[in-house]
Amino acid sequence: MDTEIELKFFVSSDFSHRIRDKIVSIKQLQQSQRELGNIYFDTPDFTLRKHDIGLRVRRFDGVYIQTLKTAGRVVAGLHQRPEYNAELNGPEPDLSLIPVDAWPDDLDVDALSQALQPLFSTDFVRQQWLLATDDGSQIELASDQGEVSTEAGDKDVISEVELELISGQTDALFSLARSLADEGGLRLGNLSKAARGYRLATGYQGDPVKALSIVKLGADDSQEKALIRILEHALSHWHYHEQIYIERESLEALQEIRYAVLLIRQAFVLFGGVVPRRASSLLRQELQWFEGELAWLDDARTNARLCEDKGQYLRKLNARKTLVKSLKAEQARLPEREDIVSLLHTSRYCNLLLDLSRWILSKGWQPFLDDKAADKLAQPIQRLADKALPESWHELLDAFDETKPLTRHDYFDQYPRLQRNLLLGTCLASLYDKSRRKAFRLPWLDMLQGIEALRLLEPVRERVVEIDDEEDKKQAEKWLARKEESLFHAMTQSRQTGLRLTPYWQE
Repeated sequence: MDTEIELKFFVSSDFSHRIRDKIVSIKQLQQSQRELGNIYFDTPDFTLRKHDIGLRVRRFDGVYIQTLKTAGRVVAGLHQRPEYNAELNGPEPDLSLIPVDAWPDDLDVDALSQALQPLFSTDFVRQQWLLATDDGSQIELASDQGEVSTEAGDKDVISEVELELISGQTDALFSLARSLADEGGLRLGNLSKAARGYRLATGYQGDPVKALSIVKLGADDSQEKALIRILEHALSHWHYHEQIYIERESLEALQEIRYAVLLIRQAFVLFGGVVPRRASSLLRQELQWFEGELAWLDDARTNARLCEDKGQYLRKLNARKTLVKSLKAEQARLPEREDIVSLLHTSRYCNLLLDLSRWILSKGWQPFLDDKAADKLAQPIQRLADKALPESWHELLDAFDETKPLTRHDYFDQYPRLQRNLLLGTCLASLYDKSRRKAFRLPWLDMLQGIEALRLLEPVRERVVEIDDEEDKKQAEKWLARKEESLFHAMTQSRQTGLRLTPYWQE
């Protein structure tokens, strides 16, 4: 068994022509070009896919190699998957050549072998270089150009670059990746060729946008292990929704990317008492830059919501058409899909993800720790959670004290505090009883949605003063007042409920 450590990039079709110039200063031990044909196998009900296993037979130079890849770790383009290889006499797989311990315990390998059938093919030309870096590491660089195809005739283009660490230091892999990314034109990819083939074979219609879920932690996990899990959870959520946006325009997918960034920043705060700020200063700087690039997103989501279905939300207003026209004019001035796709292929963006991945994999905070901090990181995460959650809760109690009358501006001002509190729960809530945490978080999530609904009224409020007809203006002002009153009533109820519940971290 081997375990691959590789970085995968989706690249523009002309990128392969630039590779030679980018590696001219690196020692080249080998260089080759091959045509590779691969057939992927599974059962009619996708048994292997359900177990996150890939089985292929590769043909090159008259040789057939069977490869089984099992479930591994994929974070922002960094792939680590155990694989098992064996030479065959022909294109038919032979599962007897795969070690018994490679299979899940609940899998009937004999039955699987009988049910296997070809599912899709990947055929591409691979240009390959074995490189020796200055620190003695060896890295295999491969550029693949070709296509994925099914028996039904469905096809998808392959244009990828992969870097695999053959020997040496992981840092060398990331350093080479950074040099490749310095002119843009490539994007870290979590989708393997096999995953793309399965999409074609199963009539894939696109992944759904998913809300940021609770990070799964164990009470016995060390603080360091928890930090890694939180960061990997955020990066996985980020990259999942990046792929969605690349495939189709979705403001909600971009919003989930932003939530992932906020979760990473919350992790830095949570562990800030142990991990010095200077350990993550460059990452925080680049995350702040990227957040700035998405600063227009609130306006875009609000305008889109108000304009959808010809302004259905504003249907009771006589000035609806005028308002929608103004909102659409503003929307047209915001970044377009092409602008965001270009951003996701820039060098700076790619390097941000590379640096985050490297920081996690190499535990980039460790060189900044003294003995006391290292001891704290080795302590159970439960201890930190029992301290951090009450502290954050006391801040929320003061901000949303039910004796305080809150205006819409007060709600807007407290929105970031509430969001941070809920993100802290996203990091740590899995350490506590599930039913209690869900019940406790629900009214505060409702409050968050209420504030967002209140924000939806602001673009209308700004435009009401511009309505020429006095009757239409008065109607719009009354509509705004009713909407705001209804939201205030709902949020007051949520606030009262949330404040009276016993926190889930208390016995």
